[in-house]
Amino acid sequence: MKPYRPARVAELLKQELSQIIHYELDDPRIKPATVTHVKVSPDLRHARVYVTITGSREEIDETVQGLNRAAGFIRRQLYPRLHLRFIPELRFSYDDTLEAAARIDELLAETTKYPED
Repeated sequence: MKPYRPARVAELLKQELSQIIHYELDDPRIKPATVTHVKVSPDLRHARVYVTITGSREEIDETVQGLNRAAGFIRRQLYPRLHLRFIPELRFSYDDTLEAAARIDELLAETTKYPED
C-alpha cells in the first residue's frame, strides 16, 4: 500500500463525516460537533476521529458517547460515498487542543505583564 493513502483516506473521511454529523444525524443527545482531525491506521481498518464541541464538560462527554453509539449508522452512510473495500471502524474522541492553546496563551499573557511601578 502506498504510504500516503492513509492520509488521503483520512482527509476524505473528515469531509464526509462533517457532512453526516451536521446534516444526517438526528439525535438530540448529539450537539453540533466539528471534525478537526482524523487518524487512520496504516491498514485502513480503524480511524480515530477528533471532534470539538462547545458546551459544558457533561455536554461534551454526552456528545462523544452519542457519536460512538452512532458509529454503526455513520459507517453505513459512508459506504456508498467512499468506494473503499472496508470502511474503517470509527472511534470518536474530544479534541482539546483548542483549550490547551487558549491556556498556553493565557499563561504567556500573564508572564509578559510588566509590574506596575
